[in-house]
Amino acid sequence: MTIKSDTNLRQLAFIVCTALDRAGLTGILSGGGAATIWSENAYQSRDLDFILSFRSTFVQNSGRVLEELGFSLRDGCYRHPETPFTLEFPRGPLAIGSEQITSWETLKEGDLLLHILTATDCVRDRLAWFLFSNHDYAALEQALHVASKQAIDMAAIEDWCAREGETEKFRVFEHRYQLLKPENP
Repeated sequence: MTIKSDTNLRQLAFIVCTALDRAGLTGILSGGGAATIWSENAYQSRDLDFILSFRSTFVQNSGRVLEELGFSLRDGCYRHPETPFTLEFPRGPLAIGSEQITSWETLKEGDLLLHILTATDCVRDRLAWFLFSNHDYAALEQALHVASKQAIDMAAIEDWCAREGETEKFRVFEHRYQLLKPENP
């Protein structure tokens, strides 16, 4: 698992997640990195946010797993000399709004794996920034990119927005999503 200058974000996510997994750590990709993967690069993040299911284990390892891959901790994130992408490990638990997330997808490519938010949860994660961060329309666009490329559970998203008290902002998302769908013949 070598990181080179032409390693793209998806490849890097698989390399890092596999290294964490082999060290007994479960890191789930969330944030913009998950949106990049689920949107099939329609949106491009510059970092990977992994939420660790057992952060205390990671702290005890002092980032040894990442150091073995060539990363070093600088300015609160992990950097590698061969890639512009950075790694961050936001404090858990894995949650979207007030809802804790207990399941995710595991993608496989050869002998590599990637734990990642489901496409529906990725949309909710991006929408959370729109709902709670003063109308973050960039995050709304990221949610729409994912929704346009993946099968999502619109009812689950609507229910979650209602539980978060944001039905009107869901309607904005739903309207924009409908505009993206091709006309039915």
